[in-house]
Amino acid sequence: MVTEVIGPTILIVIYLAVAIGIANVCLLVGLLYTYWKTYKEVKSKFTIGLLYFATFLLIQNILVTIALIIPLILPVIPSEISHSDFGMPHIALFFINLIQLVALSILYKITNE
Repeated sequence: MVTEVIGPTILIVIYLAVAIGIANVCLLVGLLYTYWKTYKEVKSKFTIGLLYFATFLLIQNILVTIALIIPLILPVIPSEISHSDFGMPHIALFFINLIQLVALSILYKITNE
């Protein structure tokens, strides 16, 4: 079981990071929709740049979220991986996703005003 290998605290951090990653993906899909509507009306280079920016950020967030989910769905984790080695990348990814959530929320709010 995953809890026995990595501990309940790290497991909570991983679940929170996954939830934040999913929220980031949802915000980016909303931004892409808004930018696409704007591009159809304006057709400017700036709007194309926003579409590229949001697309690459969406891809990055999907990959990070998948990377966070993998330890939760793997039935066996090698015993050579210690608790601290396994948990530290997920804590970093948690804070990266949290910061991106704040930044994307601000961008989404400004974009829809």
